[in-house]
Amino acid sequence: MDKLVIEGSKRLSGTVEISGSKNACLPILAATLLTDDKCVIRNVSTLRDISTMLKILKNLDVKAKQESDVATIEAAGYKKFIAPYELVSTMRASICVLGPLLGKQKRAEVSFPGGCVIGPRPIDIHLKGLRALGVNIKVEKGYLIADGRKMRGSHIYLGGHFGSSVLATGNIMMAATLTKGVTVIENAACEPEVVDLAHFLIKMGAKIKGHSTHRIVIEGVKKLHGAEHAVIPDRIEAGTYMLAAAITKGDVIVKNAKLEHLIALVDKLEESGVSVKKVPSGLRVKHVKKLKPADITTLTYPGFPTDIQAQMMSLMTVTDGISVITEKIYPERFIHISELNRMGADIILEGATAVIKGVKSLSGAPVMASDLRASAALVLAGLVAEGRTDVHRIYHLDRGYERLEEKLVKLGANVWREKEK
Repeated sequence: MDKLVIEGSKRLSGTVEISGSKNACLPILAATLLTDDKCVIRNVSTLRDISTMLKILKNLDVKAKQESDVATIEAAGYKKFIAPYELVSTMRASICVLGPLLGKQKRAEVSFPGGCVIGPRPIDIHLKGLRALGVNIKVEKGYLIADGRKMRGSHIYLGGHFGSSVLATGNIMMAATLTKGVTVIENAACEPEVVDLAHFLIKMGAKIKGHSTHRIVIEGVKKLHGAEHAVIPDRIEAGTYMLAAAITKGDVIVKNAKLEHLIALVDKLEESGVSVKKVPSGLRVKHVKKLKPADITTLTYPGFPTDIQAQMMSLMTVTDGISVITEKIYPERFIHISELNRMGADIILEGATAVIKGVKSLSGAPVMASDLRASAALVLAGLVAEGRTDVHRIYHLDRGYERLEEKLVKLGANVWREKEK
């Protein structure tokens, strides 16, 4: 197992190129199960989660390979419909094979998903939507056993306790593409990743409207064909590097970053005193004046992303004054607080709200990553901390950040990977 070692207090500058979106790519790869034809997906990151999804596809007897940033999938004639525990248990997004398997095969057996430990993330919205399509679902020995032979179009409300669900919207949308009749998804997620999936499905011949709104209409078709598609840039990776520039008082061009995907983060960065300017290649993020505290509430898109909450908290730890972060998506997503406090931060957790009192500086320390975005937050803290920070259990980072240390070094950071002793 590896750890990441960071010698802090280095100002970042230069250009960093953002890779393809992990959260957009995973359901797009799953959607290739809906056709017998070859699909070519471009701008695919080399990540642990992508590798896991390709293994799931191969386990279904699908031909799947990745060369550089291009994945080629050929699902012609596959008959398997079981996604096993040993693969699904490592990644929550693997639940997104459920919808396309039901759409194409009309049956599926999928293990309950795993992933990051950030509090309960039930799949009840997925099951609610699929049952509304006429799918019979039961649970046996940790598997979802789904029979879709009586599927038909339906009017579905996908509301959940904490708002709409990206993966559930994608699952229902994929299942509905080959389901007879018209399906209307109310309170659908409208994140860029959902829109990107819809664009790919439309290229395959699906009839979808409203995919950038909270009301998506799908008219089922008899067959889908192959398609080529380039995945959108990863807005969470982009946001992480934007915050890396801010926390180190740097000046970084975040290549491929799309302003329209990051408007909530940009708003808070500018409110805090960070300059964000659109440039031909992406966004330029520059520290221009003393940072000011901010109050943030995570919400579904286009609100402030929960996946950038931890990284934003790292910035607030060294921002003079008191900042407040309220987590409305995953209220228990605060495991990183104890590790930031080990580095000298002053954070108090009150329910689903963290109160951050800015300190003059953080000090390097050995810290333990608990999940993907918490790992990124600890790396950002290490970049600005005085002395050496060792971030342990960085296999989480390898799930969602392509060539992280290489990109940081190019910006001037002193970062390297070591084997755990």
